Amino acid sequence: MGKILDCIESPRDLRSLTMDELNVLCREIRQEIIRTVAKNGGHLASNLGVVELTVALHYVFDVPFDNIVWDVGHQSYTHKILTGRKKQLCTIRTQGGLSGYPNPKESDCDPFHSGHSSTSISVALGLANAKNLHNDPGHVVAVIGDGALTGGLAYEGLNNAGRFPKNFIVILNDNKMSISKNVGSIARYLAHIRTQPGYLKAKGTVEGILDHLPVLGDPISNVLQKSKTLLKQALYKGTLFEDMGFAYYGPYDGHDVEQMISVLQSAKEINRPVLLHVITAKGKGYTFAEKNPDAFHGVSCFDIKTGESQASGENFSKVFGKSLSAMAKKDERICAITAAMESGTGLVGFHKAFPDRFFDVGIAEEHAVTFAGGLAAGGMLPVFAVYSSFLQRSIDQVIHDAALQNLKVTLAIDRAGVVGEDGETHQGLFDVSLLSAIPNMTIFSPAYHEELELLLHQAIYECPGVTAVRYPRGGQLYQPENFTITGNSFDEYGDTEAPVVLVTYGRIFSMACLAAKKLQKEGISVRIIKLNRIHPVDPQAVSACMNARHTFFFEEGVRQGGVGEHFLYLMYQQNYAGKTTLQTVENRFVKHATMRQSLAELGLDSEGMKNRIQTEYLK
Repeated sequence: MGKILDCIESPRDLRSLTMDELNVLCREIRQEIIRTVAKNGGHLASNLGVVELTVALHYVFDVPFDNIVWDVGHQSYTHKILTGRKKQLCTIRTQGGLSGYPNPKESDCDPFHSGHSSTSISVALGLANAKNLHNDPGHVVAVIGDGALTGGLAYEGLNNAGRFPKNFIVILNDNKMSISKNVGSIARYLAHIRTQPGYLKAKGTVEGILDHLPVLGDPISNVLQKSKTLLKQALYKGTLFEDMGFAYYGPYDGHDVEQMISVLQSAKEINRPVLLHVITAKGKGYTFAEKNPDAFHGVSCFDIKTGESQASGENFSKVFGKSLSAMAKKDERICAITAAMESGTGLVGFHKAFPDRFFDVGIAEEHAVTFAGGLAAGGMLPVFAVYSSFLQRSIDQVIHDAALQNLKVTLAIDRAGVVGEDGETHQGLFDVSLLSAIPNMTIFSPAYHEELELLLHQAIYECPGVTAVRYPRGGQLYQPENFTITGNSFDEYGDTEAPVVLVTYGRIFSMACLAAKKLQKEGISVRIIKLNRIHPVDPQAVSACMNARHTFFFEEGVRQGGVGEHFLYLMYQQNYAGKTTLQTVENRFVKHATMRQSLAELGLDSEGMKNRIQTEYLK
């Protein structure tokens, strides 16, 4: 750590520093973040972009008396450093270490647990109203990126927040990015404001003159007030934010600590909701991240000197993108939709090849599904590529705007199952339970890249209504040499006469195969039923288990409403006489750790499967 950073134990220490020292501190913080993310992986570009802004916020406001709410929270590393977690930063995103997002369990300086986009204004408004009801004079600040303003929830918050009387500040952190480059009318609108450098100066001058005009009695006062309003409107245009009730100020340079401190101190004194428009650069201070902020948004471990990632090889996202592009080349009805995740979902190549059939709708998963429904009603074949944890936001639209009408919409669900280091807010453990309850829904879960290609084709062309193909983060795991990929609704592997049957699906089929090898050495023979279409379950897959002495079902998802519960129920409906064991994610949220550590903790790795089968079967 740097000299000045070594002396910072809490935000109060900032107030004893000179402006030159604050600038040095910002450089030291950046170096610490770069070193940490290079080692642990994490969100780099977004954190480097808000260092000065964060230092200024903590210089002016007094947490936890005042509250700072970070939208998404993936840019909160500097905040963590300044609020007593400096020495723990090296543990971020590791098992038992700091979360990569704000978490009240870590510190009372984190007022809310976050991880998804566009929530900050609503959260902050709730906190501000709670303070108001408790006669607490503390301020509440929401820091939201321009990318998050493409999400409808942000406007629901703004719509209500404009009526709040005081102590409420929204900071628009405008870096022209979400994860991918921003798209749509809001991006164009903010770009227009950024190109009007004289806006605030002209506005302030005009208001200063008009507000000091002499007033002679009530009738004249009313006339002058109306005249002032008309003159203001004639001299400059108000912003969308002012129309919603905010005092708008900006744009300001978010990397000028002295200016940001001055602006924030002034904003504290304004007795109405304030929106400060701040311009920052994603990746600031690290050349590779500045040049390619998209690639350095969320990164694996990398070499600081070269910027090269240590992650390599094919992964499910890339295979999906290539497969969809190959199909789109033959079929002009296929369209791809993403919610600001072009790169993350593997659609960069599709966008380049078929720009007219590629749609980035911004961080608006609800809109994406309904938009897909409209495309399908118009005769197209839309495929919405979305992370499992973000799909949760659009379940109403899947039900009402797609499945209810039995429209041909395909959901390509990336990051299904345990995601690892992003932790609780990003685990893809709920999609199966949520989707399987919806009529007219078919769900596939490939374990290997080749299966993804086959099942994606089936989902688009061979199944009516809404379909989903869910696949994990990263690449494929162990595949036995004697296992043949068929694309059937289910596969059988192992000893067909074995008294123990292990049923599973998706990535952890690999773990099941390794567990079977270990059990074979212990004298326990296992047959594996691998479900490829997990909803609706093929009745023949159920029949294949009926002669087993003991059936074990392992599922990388929640128990309630999962495939395992349904599968075992179908077995008992057919009067299954053997024993059953169901190993799933019980009623809990799974914390951050590596994927393999999480599977081991959940008893879903090969060793956990082996131990559970060995213990239960030999009872």
